[in-house]
Amino acid sequence: MIKKISLRILPEKINELSFIQQSAADALTIQVEDIDAVQITRRSMDARSRTPVYQIQVSVYIGEPVQDLYQPVHYGPTGQKKQVIIVGSGPAGLFAALRLIELGIRPIVLDRGKNVRDRRFDLKTLQTDGLINPDSNYCFGEGGAGTYSDGKLYTRSTKRGDVKKILSILVQHGAVHDILVNAHPHIGSNRLPGIIKNIRDTILAANGQIHFNSRVVDLVLKDQKIQGVRTQQKEFIADAVILATGHSARDVYQLLDRYGILMEAKPFAMGVRVEHPQELINTIQYGRSEKSACLPPAEYSLACQVDGAGVYSFCMCPGGMLVPASTAPGELVLNGMSTSLRNLPYANAGVVVSIDSKVYGPYEKFRHFAGLEFQQQIEKKAFHSGQKTLAAPAQRLTDFLENKISSSLPATSYVPGIISFDLNEVLGPFISERLKAGLKVFARKMKGYVTNEATLLAVESRTSSPVRIPRNPKTWMHPQVKGLFPAGEGAGYAGGIVSSAIDGDTCADAVSGYLSCRGLP
Repeated sequence: MIKKISLRILPEKINELSFIQQSAADALTIQVEDIDAVQITRRSMDARSRTPVYQIQVSVYIGEPVQDLYQPVHYGPTGQKKQVIIVGSGPAGLFAALRLIELGIRPIVLDRGKNVRDRRFDLKTLQTDGLINPDSNYCFGEGGAGTYSDGKLYTRSTKRGDVKKILSILVQHGAVHDILVNAHPHIGSNRLPGIIKNIRDTILAANGQIHFNSRVVDLVLKDQKIQGVRTQQKEFIADAVILATGHSARDVYQLLDRYGILMEAKPFAMGVRVEHPQELINTIQYGRSEKSACLPPAEYSLACQVDGAGVYSFCMCPGGMLVPASTAPGELVLNGMSTSLRNLPYANAGVVVSIDSKVYGPYEKFRHFAGLEFQQQIEKKAFHSGQKTLAAPAQRLTDFLENKISSSLPATSYVPGIISFDLNEVLGPFISERLKAGLKVFARKMKGYVTNEATLLAVESRTSSPVRIPRNPKTWMHPQVKGLFPAGEGAGYAGGIVSSAIDGDTCADAVSGYLSCRGLP
Protein backbone atom coordinates (compact mmCIF):
# COMPACT_ATOMS: atom_id res chain seq x y z
CA MET A 1 0.00 0.00 0.00
CA ILE A 2 1.21 3.51 -0.85
CA LYS A 3 -0.31 6.49 0.93
CA LYS A 4 0.22 10.01 -0.41
CA ILE A 5 -0.02 12.78 2.18
CA SER A 6 1.09 16.39 2.77
CA LEU A 7 3.13 17.52 5.76
CA ARG A 8 4.39 20.84 7.10
CA ILE A 9 7.93 20.56 8.44
CA LEU A 10 10.07 23.15 10.22
CA PRO A 11 13.27 24.00 8.31
CA GLU A 12 15.54 22.57 11.00
CA LYS A 13 13.80 19.20 10.67
CA ILE A 14 13.65 18.93 6.88
CA ASN A 15 16.73 16.69 6.66
CA GLU A 16 15.78 14.44 9.57
CA LEU A 17 14.27 11.34 7.94
CA SER A 18 13.25 9.82 11.27
CA PHE A 19 11.27 12.96 12.17
CA ILE A 20 9.50 12.96 8.79
CA GLN A 21 8.68 9.25 9.17
CA GLN A 22 7.23 9.88 12.63
CA SER A 23 5.23 12.84 11.29
CA ALA A 24 3.85 10.63 8.50
CA ALA A 25 2.94 7.91 11.01
CA ASP A 26 1.17 10.46 13.21
CA ALA A 27 -0.76 11.84 10.22
CA LEU A 28 -1.89 8.33 9.24
CA THR A 29 -2.48 7.27 12.87
CA ILE A 30 -0.25 4.22 12.47
CA GLN A 31 2.93 3.02 14.16
CA VAL A 32 6.18 4.23 12.63
CA GLU A 33 7.33 0.59 12.63
CA ASP A 34 4.62 -0.18 10.07
CA ILE A 35 6.25 2.15 7.55
CA ASP A 36 8.82 0.68 5.18
CA ALA A 37 9.84 3.98 3.62
CA VAL A 38 8.83 7.61 3.21
CA GLN A 39 9.69 9.28 -0.09
CA ILE A 40 9.47 13.05 -0.56
CA THR A 41 7.89 13.75 -3.94
CA ARG A 42 7.37 17.51 -3.68
CA ARG A 43 8.98 20.22 -1.54
CA SER A 44 8.29 23.95 -1.37
CA MET A 45 8.97 26.77 1.08
CA ASP A 46 6.00 28.52 2.66
CA ALA A 47 7.20 31.84 4.09
CA ARG A 48 3.80 33.51 4.38
CA SER A 49 3.65 33.16 8.16
CA ARG A 50 6.11 34.48 10.75
CA THR A 51 7.73 31.04 10.96
CA PRO A 52 8.76 29.67 7.54
CA VAL A 53 7.97 26.00 6.99
CA TYR A 54 8.49 23.44 4.27
CA GLN A 55 5.34 22.11 2.66
CA ILE A 56 6.12 18.60 1.47
CA GLN A 57 4.21 15.84 -0.27
CA VAL A 58 5.32 12.33 0.56
CA SER A 59 4.60 8.78 -0.50
CA VAL A 60 4.39 6.45 2.49
CA TYR A 61 5.24 2.84 1.60
CA ILE A 62 3.62 0.11 3.68
CA GLY A 63 4.47 -3.39 2.51
CA GLU A 64 5.50 -2.07 -0.90
CA PRO A 65 8.90 -1.61 -2.58
CA VAL A 66 9.98 1.98 -3.11
CA GLN A 67 9.42 3.26 -6.65
CA ASP A 68 12.05 5.32 -8.44
CA LEU A 69 11.10 8.93 -9.07
CA TYR A 70 12.10 8.52 -12.70
CA GLN A 71 12.98 5.95 -15.33
CA PRO A 72 16.07 6.61 -17.48
CA VAL A 73 15.62 6.87 -21.23
CA HIS A 74 17.52 4.43 -23.45
CA TYR A 75 19.33 6.07 -26.36
CA GLY A 76 20.24 3.38 -28.87
CA PRO A 77 22.37 3.98 -31.96
CA THR A 78 20.65 5.56 -34.96
CA GLY A 79 21.17 4.77 -38.61
CA GLN A 80 21.71 7.22 -41.45
CA LYS A 81 18.52 6.63 -43.46
CA LYS A 82 16.78 9.58 -41.78
CA GLN A 83 18.77 12.67 -40.80
CA VAL A 84 17.62 15.98 -39.37
CA ILE A 85 19.67 19.16 -39.02
CA ILE A 86 19.21 21.05 -35.76
CA VAL A 87 20.46 24.64 -35.79
CA GLY A 88 21.37 25.58 -32.22
CA SER A 89 22.44 23.54 -29.20
CA GLY A 90 20.42 25.26 -26.50
CA PRO A 91 17.71 23.38 -24.57
CA ALA A 92 15.35 23.20 -27.56
CA GLY A 93 18.08 21.89 -29.86
CA LEU A 94 19.59 19.38 -27.44
CA PHE A 95 16.27 17.92 -26.35
CA ALA A 96 15.11 17.75 -29.95
CA ALA A 97 18.27 15.77 -30.69
CA LEU A 98 17.67 13.40 -27.77
CA ARG A 99 14.07 12.80 -28.83
CA LEU A 100 15.09 12.18 -32.44
CA ILE A 101 17.52 9.53 -31.21
CA GLU A 102 14.70 7.89 -29.27
CA LEU A 103 12.77 7.79 -32.54
CA GLY A 104 15.68 6.31 -34.47
CA ILE A 105 16.48 9.50 -36.40
CA ARG A 106 20.02 10.80 -36.66
CA PRO A 107 20.46 14.43 -35.45
CA ILE A 108 23.08 16.73 -36.95
CA VAL A 109 23.49 19.61 -34.49
CA LEU A 110 25.12 22.84 -35.66
CA ASP A 111 26.11 25.59 -33.23
CA ARG A 112 27.76 28.89 -34.05
CA GLY A 113 29.61 28.89 -30.73
CA LYS A 114 32.05 26.73 -28.84
CA ASN A 115 31.62 23.79 -26.49
CA VAL A 116 30.95 24.54 -22.83
CA ARG A 117 34.57 24.27 -21.78
CA ASP A 118 35.97 26.51 -24.51
CA ARG A 119 33.21 29.10 -23.96
CA ARG A 120 34.71 29.93 -20.56
CA PHE A 121 37.66 31.83 -21.99
CA ASP A 122 35.35 34.11 -23.99
CA LEU A 123 33.13 34.71 -20.96
CA LYS A 124 36.13 35.69 -18.85
CA THR A 125 37.36 38.05 -21.58
CA LEU A 126 33.85 39.52 -21.85
CA GLN A 127 33.69 40.14 -18.09
CA THR A 128 37.17 41.53 -17.51
CA ASP A 129 38.08 43.20 -20.81
CA GLY A 130 34.69 44.02 -22.32
CA LEU A 131 35.55 42.17 -25.54
CA ILE A 132 32.57 40.48 -27.19
CA ASN A 133 32.91 37.41 -29.38
CA PRO A 134 29.69 37.52 -31.46
CA ASP A 135 29.66 33.71 -31.72
CA SER A 136 30.73 32.80 -28.17
CA ASN A 137 29.24 34.62 -25.19
CA TYR A 138 26.58 34.19 -22.52
CA CYS A 139 23.91 33.64 -25.19
CA PHE A 140 25.74 31.66 -27.88
CA GLY A 141 27.53 28.35 -27.53
CA GLU A 142 26.83 24.83 -26.33
CA GLY A 143 23.86 24.73 -23.98
CA GLY A 144 22.61 28.15 -25.02
CA ALA A 145 21.89 31.12 -22.78
CA GLY A 146 20.92 29.02 -19.76
CA THR A 147 24.23 27.20 -19.34
CA TYR A 148 26.13 30.07 -17.75
CA SER A 149 23.22 32.08 -16.47
CA ASP A 150 21.71 30.13 -13.61
CA GLY A 151 19.88 27.00 -14.69
CA LYS A 152 16.49 27.73 -13.15
CA LEU A 153 14.03 25.01 -14.13
CA TYR A 154 10.74 26.41 -12.87
CA THR A 155 8.10 26.62 -15.58
CA ARG A 156 4.39 27.26 -15.93
CA SER A 157 4.32 25.27 -19.19
CA THR A 158 3.01 22.16 -17.49
CA LYS A 159 0.27 21.61 -20.10
CA ARG A 160 2.59 21.83 -23.10
CA GLY A 161 4.53 18.65 -22.47
CA ASP A 162 6.07 16.27 -19.96
CA VAL A 163 8.00 18.42 -17.48
CA LYS A 164 8.94 15.37 -15.41
CA LYS A 165 10.53 13.74 -18.45
CA ILE A 166 12.71 16.81 -19.06
CA LEU A 167 13.83 16.93 -15.43
CA SER A 168 14.44 13.18 -15.42
CA ILE A 169 16.69 13.41 -18.48
CA LEU A 170 18.69 16.13 -16.73
CA VAL A 171 19.07 13.87 -13.67
CA GLN A 172 20.08 11.01 -15.95
CA HIS A 173 22.86 13.25 -17.24
CA GLY A 174 24.14 14.36 -13.85
CA ALA A 175 21.73 16.83 -12.23
CA VAL A 176 20.92 16.33 -8.55
CA HIS A 177 17.75 14.37 -7.78
CA ASP A 178 16.36 17.35 -5.86
CA ILE A 179 15.21 18.94 -9.12
CA LEU A 180 12.56 16.21 -9.34
CA VAL A 181 11.18 17.29 -5.96
CA ASN A 182 11.71 21.02 -5.45
CA ALA A 183 8.88 23.32 -6.46
CA HIS A 184 11.44 25.78 -7.87
CA PRO A 185 14.18 23.45 -9.13
CA HIS A 186 17.60 24.92 -9.83
CA ILE A 187 20.87 23.42 -11.05
CA GLY A 188 23.41 26.25 -10.93
CA SER A 189 25.80 27.62 -13.52
CA ASN A 190 28.70 25.67 -11.97
CA ARG A 191 26.98 22.31 -12.53
CA LEU A 192 25.20 22.84 -15.84
CA PRO A 193 28.30 22.68 -18.08
CA GLY A 194 29.02 19.12 -16.95
CA ILE A 195 25.42 18.08 -17.59
CA ILE A 196 25.49 19.64 -21.06
CA LYS A 197 28.74 17.81 -21.81
CA ASN A 198 27.12 14.53 -20.77
CA ILE A 199 24.18 15.19 -23.10
CA ARG A 200 26.66 15.82 -25.90
CA ASP A 201 28.31 12.47 -25.15
CA THR A 202 24.92 10.73 -25.34
CA ILE A 203 24.19 12.28 -28.74
CA LEU A 204 27.60 11.35 -30.14
CA ALA A 205 27.42 7.80 -28.72
CA ALA A 206 24.14 7.30 -30.60
CA ASN A 207 25.78 8.24 -33.94
CA GLY A 208 24.53 11.81 -33.82
CA GLN A 209 26.74 14.64 -34.96
CA ILE A 210 27.58 17.95 -33.26
CA HIS A 211 29.51 20.67 -35.07
CA PHE A 212 30.72 23.71 -33.11
CA ASN A 213 32.02 26.98 -34.60
CA SER A 214 29.46 26.37 -37.37
CA ARG A 215 27.36 29.48 -37.85
CA VAL A 216 24.61 29.01 -40.43
CA VAL A 217 24.93 31.67 -43.12
CA ASP A 218 22.55 30.38 -45.80
CA LEU A 219 19.70 28.02 -46.51
CA VAL A 220 19.43 25.34 -49.18
CA LEU A 221 15.93 25.77 -50.60
CA LYS A 222 14.20 24.27 -53.62
CA ASP A 223 10.54 24.65 -54.56
CA GLN A 224 9.61 26.03 -51.10
CA LYS A 225 11.19 23.05 -49.39
CA ILE A 226 14.29 23.23 -47.21
CA GLN A 227 16.96 20.70 -48.12
CA GLY A 228 19.71 21.84 -45.81
CA VAL A 229 21.85 24.75 -44.65
CA ARG A 230 25.26 26.23 -45.33
CA THR A 231 27.70 27.21 -42.61
CA GLN A 232 30.83 29.27 -43.07
CA GLN A 233 32.70 26.02 -43.73
CA LYS A 234 30.43 23.59 -45.57
CA GLU A 235 26.98 22.53 -46.73
CA PHE A 236 24.77 20.12 -44.77
CA ILE A 237 21.89 18.26 -46.43
CA ALA A 238 19.16 16.41 -44.51
CA ASP A 239 15.49 15.42 -44.58
CA ALA A 240 14.32 18.31 -42.37
CA VAL A 241 15.65 21.26 -40.39
CA ILE A 242 14.78 22.24 -36.83
CA LEU A 243 15.54 25.91 -36.23
CA ALA A 244 16.37 26.30 -32.54
CA THR A 245 18.64 29.32 -32.56
CA GLY A 246 17.56 31.17 -29.38
CA HIS A 247 16.15 34.66 -28.88
CA SER A 248 19.35 36.57 -29.70
CA ALA A 249 20.30 35.21 -33.14
CA ARG A 250 19.24 38.32 -35.04
CA ASP A 251 21.27 37.32 -38.09
CA VAL A 252 19.07 34.23 -38.49
CA TYR A 253 15.97 36.42 -38.63
CA GLN A 254 17.72 38.53 -41.27
CA LEU A 255 18.59 35.37 -43.23
CA LEU A 256 14.96 34.22 -43.26
CA ASP A 257 13.85 37.69 -44.28
CA ARG A 258 16.25 37.62 -47.22
CA TYR A 259 14.26 34.67 -48.60
CA GLY A 260 10.91 36.29 -47.86
CA ILE A 261 10.10 33.67 -45.23
CA LEU A 262 7.14 34.75 -43.11
CA MET A 263 7.79 36.15 -39.63
CA GLU A 264 5.81 38.39 -37.30
CA ALA A 265 6.45 40.80 -34.45
CA LYS A 266 5.34 39.55 -31.03
CA PRO A 267 5.01 41.01 -27.54
CA PHE A 268 8.02 40.77 -25.24
CA ALA A 269 9.31 42.68 -22.19
CA MET A 270 12.14 45.02 -21.24
CA GLY A 271 13.31 46.78 -18.11
CA VAL A 272 16.13 46.67 -15.62
CA ARG A 273 17.99 44.38 -13.28
CA VAL A 274 17.31 45.14 -9.60
CA GLU A 275 20.03 44.18 -7.13
CA HIS A 276 19.50 44.01 -3.35
CA PRO A 277 21.67 42.70 -0.54
CA GLN A 278 20.61 39.08 -0.06
CA GLU A 279 20.40 39.65 3.70
CA LEU A 280 17.72 42.27 3.11
CA ILE A 281 15.62 39.89 0.99
CA ASN A 282 16.06 37.20 3.67
CA THR A 283 14.82 39.63 6.31
CA ILE A 284 11.79 40.64 4.25
CA GLN A 285 10.80 37.07 3.39
CA TYR A 286 11.86 35.13 6.49
CA GLY A 287 12.03 37.75 9.21
CA ARG A 288 15.72 37.00 9.67
CA SER A 289 18.82 38.08 7.75
CA GLU A 290 21.36 35.42 8.61
CA LYS A 291 22.02 32.59 6.19
CA SER A 292 20.74 29.32 7.63
CA ALA A 293 21.69 25.82 6.56
CA CYS A 294 18.00 24.97 6.91
CA LEU A 295 16.66 27.87 4.86
CA PRO A 296 17.56 28.56 1.24
CA PRO A 297 18.44 32.15 0.25
CA ALA A 298 15.07 33.87 -0.02
CA GLU A 299 13.42 34.44 -3.40
CA TYR A 300 10.56 36.63 -4.56
CA SER A 301 8.11 36.85 -7.44
CA LEU A 302 6.16 40.05 -7.99
CA ALA A 303 3.71 41.20 -10.63
CA CYS A 304 1.07 43.85 -11.26
CA GLN A 305 -0.72 45.70 -14.06
CA VAL A 306 -0.02 49.35 -14.83
CA ASP A 307 -2.09 51.12 -17.49
CA GLY A 308 -2.73 47.84 -19.28
CA ALA A 309 0.93 46.75 -19.25
CA GLY A 310 2.31 43.95 -17.13
CA VAL A 311 5.14 44.81 -14.75
CA TYR A 312 6.79 41.78 -13.20
CA SER A 313 9.94 40.28 -11.77
CA PHE A 314 11.76 37.82 -13.98
CA CYS A 315 14.62 35.35 -13.56
CA MET A 316 15.17 36.02 -9.85
CA CYS A 317 18.67 34.98 -8.73
CA PRO A 318 19.09 34.71 -4.93
CA GLY A 319 22.72 34.71 -3.86
CA GLY A 320 23.69 35.48 -7.44
CA MET A 321 25.54 37.93 -9.65
CA LEU A 322 24.96 40.09 -12.69
CA VAL A 323 26.70 39.42 -16.00
CA PRO A 324 26.97 41.13 -19.39
CA ALA A 325 24.89 39.18 -21.91
CA SER A 326 25.65 41.34 -24.95
CA THR A 327 26.04 39.49 -28.23
CA ALA A 328 27.48 42.25 -30.42
CA PRO A 329 29.69 45.34 -29.99
CA GLY A 330 27.92 48.61 -29.29
CA GLU A 331 25.09 47.14 -27.18
CA LEU A 332 24.65 46.44 -23.49
CA VAL A 333 22.48 43.60 -22.20
CA LEU A 334 22.37 42.33 -18.61
CA ASN A 335 21.43 38.97 -17.17
CA GLY A 336 21.60 37.26 -13.79
CA MET A 337 23.12 33.96 -12.71
CA SER A 338 23.94 31.99 -9.59
CA THR A 339 25.80 28.84 -8.67
CA SER A 340 24.20 25.79 -7.07
CA LEU A 341 24.94 27.11 -3.56
CA ARG A 342 23.49 30.57 -4.23
CA ASN A 343 25.89 31.90 -1.62
CA LEU A 344 26.94 35.32 -2.93
CA PRO A 345 25.87 38.39 -0.91
CA TYR A 346 23.53 39.81 -3.56
CA ALA A 347 20.06 39.03 -4.87
CA ASN A 348 19.07 40.19 -8.34
CA ALA A 349 16.07 39.95 -10.61
CA GLY A 350 14.85 41.41 -13.85
CA VAL A 351 11.95 43.80 -13.36
CA VAL A 352 10.39 44.34 -16.75
CA VAL A 353 7.46 45.94 -18.55
CA SER A 354 5.50 44.15 -21.26
CA ILE A 355 6.01 45.64 -24.71
CA ASP A 356 3.64 45.36 -27.69
CA SER A 357 2.81 47.12 -30.94
CA LYS A 358 1.40 50.16 -29.10
CA VAL A 359 4.93 50.83 -27.84
CA TYR A 360 7.06 50.05 -30.86
CA GLY A 361 4.58 51.55 -33.33
CA PRO A 362 7.04 54.32 -34.34
CA TYR A 363 9.21 51.53 -35.76
CA GLU A 364 6.45 50.08 -37.94
CA LYS A 365 8.50 50.71 -41.08
CA PHE A 366 10.63 47.78 -39.92
CA ARG A 367 7.53 45.53 -40.26
CA HIS A 368 8.00 42.26 -38.32
CA PHE A 369 11.29 43.63 -36.98
CA ALA A 370 9.65 46.63 -35.28
CA GLY A 371 9.99 45.19 -31.77
CA LEU A 372 13.51 44.00 -32.55
CA GLU A 373 14.52 47.49 -33.64
CA PHE A 374 12.95 49.02 -30.52
CA GLN A 375 14.88 46.53 -28.36
CA GLN A 376 18.16 47.16 -30.15
CA GLN A 377 17.91 50.94 -29.87
CA ILE A 378 17.54 50.78 -26.09
CA GLU A 379 20.48 48.38 -25.83
CA LYS A 380 22.58 50.87 -27.79
CA LYS A 381 21.46 53.71 -25.47
CA ALA A 382 22.52 51.63 -22.46
CA PHE A 383 25.93 51.02 -24.02
CA HIS A 384 26.54 54.69 -24.82
CA SER A 385 25.34 55.85 -21.41
CA GLY A 386 27.85 53.45 -19.86
CA GLN A 387 30.61 55.46 -21.57
CA LYS A 388 30.79 53.01 -24.49
CA THR A 389 32.02 50.17 -22.31
CA LEU A 390 30.18 47.28 -20.70
CA ALA A 391 29.88 49.31 -17.51
CA ALA A 392 26.17 49.51 -16.73
CA PRO A 393 24.22 52.74 -16.24
CA ALA A 394 22.74 52.52 -12.75
CA GLN A 395 20.63 54.36 -10.20
CA ARG A 396 19.59 53.75 -6.64
CA LEU A 397 16.02 52.48 -6.60
CA THR A 398 14.83 55.36 -4.40
CA ASP A 399 16.56 57.93 -6.62
CA PHE A 400 14.92 56.45 -9.71
CA LEU A 401 11.49 56.89 -8.12
CA GLU A 402 12.38 60.48 -7.18
CA ASN A 403 13.91 61.31 -10.58
CA LYS A 404 17.30 62.05 -9.02
CA ILE A 405 20.71 61.08 -10.38
CA SER A 406 22.44 59.07 -7.67
CA SER A 407 25.39 60.85 -6.07
CA SER A 408 26.79 57.45 -5.06
CA LEU A 409 26.00 53.83 -5.79
CA PRO A 410 26.06 50.71 -3.61
CA ALA A 411 28.56 47.92 -4.16
CA THR A 412 27.55 45.52 -6.92
CA SER A 413 28.22 42.00 -8.16
CA TYR A 414 28.54 43.28 -11.73
CA VAL A 415 32.22 42.88 -12.60
CA PRO A 416 32.47 45.44 -15.47
CA GLY A 417 31.25 48.10 -13.03
CA ILE A 418 28.41 50.62 -12.85
CA ILE A 419 28.09 54.32 -13.67
CA SER A 420 25.56 56.70 -12.14
CA PHE A 421 23.08 57.74 -14.83
CA ASP A 422 19.48 58.83 -15.24
CA LEU A 423 17.80 55.60 -16.38
CA ASN A 424 14.80 57.53 -17.70
CA GLU A 425 17.04 58.59 -20.60
CA VAL A 426 17.92 54.97 -21.39
CA LEU A 427 14.51 53.36 -21.00
CA GLY A 428 12.24 56.07 -22.38
CA PRO A 429 8.97 57.29 -20.83
CA PHE A 430 6.77 54.25 -21.52
CA ILE A 431 9.02 51.78 -19.65
CA SER A 432 10.20 54.24 -16.97
CA GLU A 433 6.75 55.44 -15.93
CA ARG A 434 5.35 51.92 -15.67
CA LEU A 435 8.42 50.67 -13.83
CA LYS A 436 8.01 53.41 -11.24
CA ALA A 437 4.34 52.64 -10.72
CA GLY A 438 5.06 48.91 -10.54
CA LEU A 439 7.91 49.34 -8.05
CA LYS A 440 5.57 51.29 -5.76
CA VAL A 441 3.10 48.40 -5.90
CA PHE A 442 5.94 45.98 -5.11
CA ALA A 443 6.85 48.12 -2.09
CA ARG A 444 3.38 47.49 -0.67
CA LYS A 445 3.64 43.76 -1.33
CA MET A 446 7.18 43.45 0.09
CA LYS A 447 7.80 45.95 2.87
CA GLY A 448 11.40 47.08 2.56
CA TYR A 449 11.77 46.24 -1.13
CA VAL A 450 12.08 49.91 -2.08
CA THR A 451 15.28 51.07 -0.40
CA ASN A 452 18.36 53.11 -1.23
CA GLU A 453 20.35 49.89 -0.70
CA ALA A 454 18.85 48.57 -3.95
CA THR A 455 20.33 49.38 -7.36
CA LEU A 456 18.68 49.44 -10.78
CA LEU A 457 20.97 48.55 -13.69
CA ALA A 458 20.11 48.85 -17.38
CA VAL A 459 19.18 47.09 -19.46
CA GLU A 460 17.33 43.76 -19.10
CA SER A 461 16.08 43.30 -22.64
CA ARG A 462 16.32 39.63 -23.66
CA THR A 463 13.42 38.18 -21.70
CA SER A 464 12.07 36.63 -24.89
CA SER A 465 12.18 37.10 -28.63
CA PRO A 466 10.47 40.15 -30.20
CA VAL A 467 9.97 38.02 -33.32
CA ARG A 468 7.91 34.89 -33.92
CA ILE A 469 8.62 32.43 -36.73
CA PRO A 470 5.13 31.01 -37.39
CA ARG A 471 4.37 27.32 -37.65
CA ASN A 472 1.28 25.28 -38.41
CA PRO A 473 -0.30 24.35 -35.04
CA LYS A 474 -0.99 20.81 -36.27
CA THR A 475 2.23 19.99 -38.11
CA TRP A 476 4.58 22.41 -36.29
CA MET A 477 6.07 23.16 -39.70
CA HIS A 478 6.50 26.64 -41.15
CA PRO A 479 3.43 27.38 -43.32
CA GLN A 480 5.58 28.43 -46.31
CA VAL A 481 8.60 26.13 -46.17
CA LYS A 482 8.23 22.36 -46.13
CA GLY A 483 10.59 20.61 -43.76
CA LEU A 484 11.38 23.73 -41.68
CA PHE A 485 10.44 23.40 -38.01
CA PRO A 486 10.90 26.53 -35.84
CA ALA A 487 11.42 25.67 -32.16
CA GLY A 488 12.18 27.19 -28.78
CA GLU A 489 12.72 30.75 -27.63
CA GLY A 490 14.12 32.02 -30.92
CA ALA A 491 10.99 30.95 -32.75
CA GLY A 492 8.83 32.68 -30.13
CA TYR A 493 7.32 29.55 -28.55
CA ALA A 494 9.14 29.21 -25.22
CA GLY A 495 10.71 31.11 -22.37
CA GLY A 496 13.25 29.35 -20.18
CA ILE A 497 15.14 26.07 -20.08
CA VAL A 498 12.29 23.65 -19.43
CA SER A 499 9.70 25.19 -21.77
CA SER A 500 12.35 25.31 -24.51
CA ALA A 501 13.31 21.69 -23.87
CA ILE A 502 9.64 20.66 -24.03
CA ASP A 503 9.23 22.55 -27.29
CA GLY A 504 12.28 20.85 -28.80
CA ASP A 505 11.11 17.43 -27.63
CA THR A 506 7.64 17.92 -29.11
CA CYS A 507 9.06 19.41 -32.31
CA ALA A 508 11.09 16.22 -32.82
CA ASP A 509 7.86 14.22 -32.68
CA ALA A 510 6.40 16.50 -35.34
CA VAL A 511 9.47 15.99 -37.53
CA SER A 512 9.13 12.22 -37.15
CA GLY A 513 5.51 12.45 -38.31
CA TYR A 514 6.54 14.55 -41.29
CA LEU A 515 9.22 12.06 -42.33
CA SER A 516 6.80 9.17 -42.01
CA CYS A 517 4.28 10.96 -44.24
CA ARG A 518 7.03 11.32 -46.84
CA GLY A 519 7.46 7.56 -46.75
CA LEU A 520 10.95 7.57 -45.26
CA PRO A 521 11.64 4.27 -43.46
